[in-house]
Amino acid sequence: MKNAYESPFSTRYASQEMQYLFSADKKFRTWRRLWLALAKAEMDLGLPITSEQIQELEQHLDDINYPVAEEREKQVRHDVMAHVYAYGVQCPKAKGIIHLGATSCYVGDNTDIIIMREALGSIRRKLINVIDQLGRFAEAYKSLPCLAYTHLQPAQLTTVGKRATLWAQDFLLDLQEAEHRIASLRLLGSKGTTGTQASFMELFEGDSGKVKRLEEAVAREMGFEQVMPVSGQTYTRKVDYQVLSVLSGVAQSASKFSNDIRLLQSFKELEEPFEAHQIGSSAMPYKRNPMRSERITSLSRYVMIDCLNPAFTAGTQWFERTLDDSANKRIAVAEAFLAVDSILNILLNICGGLVVYPKVIAQRVQRELPFMATENIMMAAVKKGGDRQELHERLREHSIAAARIVKEQGGENDLLRRISGDPAFGLTEAELNAILDPARFTGRCQEQVEEFLAAYVDPLRRDNQSSLGESAELSV
Repeated sequence: MKNAYESPFSTRYASQEMQYLFSADKKFRTWRRLWLALAKAEMDLGLPITSEQIQELEQHLDDINYPVAEEREKQVRHDVMAHVYAYGVQCPKAKGIIHLGATSCYVGDNTDIIIMREALGSIRRKLINVIDQLGRFAEAYKSLPCLAYTHLQPAQLTTVGKRATLWAQDFLLDLQEAEHRIASLRLLGSKGTTGTQASFMELFEGDSGKVKRLEEAVAREMGFEQVMPVSGQTYTRKVDYQVLSVLSGVAQSASKFSNDIRLLQSFKELEEPFEAHQIGSSAMPYKRNPMRSERITSLSRYVMIDCLNPAFTAGTQWFERTLDDSANKRIAVAEAFLAVDSILNILLNICGGLVVYPKVIAQRVQRELPFMATENIMMAAVKKGGDRQELHERLREHSIAAARIVKEQGGENDLLRRISGDPAFGLTEAELNAILDPARFTGRCQEQVEEFLAAYVDPLRRDNQSSLGESAELSV
């Protein structure tokens, strides 16, 4: 439909996988699985539910009669009860035991937890592939010297590969947070209207042990080891904040990466992939804008701000629950996941096709290195009998003069020519060039890359072989 709003996540950015996880079909299928799990557990614990009723429920888990549910919701204005009714229409023998003892949050909140855990699994898988790609890039360029920057001013040299490990390390930290959250997520369970389980105590005639076993059985059936120990009507909304904090962390790392790429592309040292027929500007045909990285920056900003939504929701819930969470969380949580999925797709596309320009990098290094090497030059001249204090002053004078040529006249850095022509230093041009070998100024960069890959990236690859090899084609 072109005459109604369509989310850019659906039309431009997010994967079909993530879109389905937050679809109505995924939600309602999960509801039915929860109703089935509840009925089976209640039957096993002695309530008058038959195997025939369970079989009927199983037969209609996935063939949801949506028109019936939609028509019923128009009448009752309650989505859960509309779907209870629709399920009962398909399962006439079991309709009386569907949702037995439960409140709406039994299906709503448990489904939210299930979907968030599955969505975090997808985020985890894509993070692993981003880290793998950055690891390959770091290995390939571990010894290529380049300018490092502090305050966005040239500083001591690093290597292209070492810088990539900084990006990868951030994403590794995000991966660890995602794995922790996946492992610690708990179902709400079957807590009842205000979290007291009173309705289930009534069903089981005050048998507290059966009520507890019911909840444990539902959790096992849905693939969870634990449930929330206590709750109001809902699981604590701090869980949504904790989950979105993981997503915000990914967005922070992605934003750092994308801004670095944008700056490096401006320096012409490195470029994101640029397709054969891609247009950089409608007015300037020569332009190669870093539009993928800019999109990451843009989406990351959205996610980092979106993380405030569950924070405020968690802080403003009244007593056992209020409904001011519902409309907000169904937008904030879903779209945070869709946005981070989009970000990771773009990252996979960029990291798998980064283009490096070594000659430009070397040229930029040579413009700055003579200034950085003045202490090395001074030490070499002292070894030849020079006076350190005198040499320091002469270096200061030559450096100021050379900088003036560069900044005021737009000329090349001629500091080395000035020093080689100054008899106080006693150094030939060949000796100066040896001192200025860029590899001498990168410290342990190559070793750091190798150690980082061996200690962190390689084990990650070994432990996740089946997840590797993912790439992403962007539609726009």
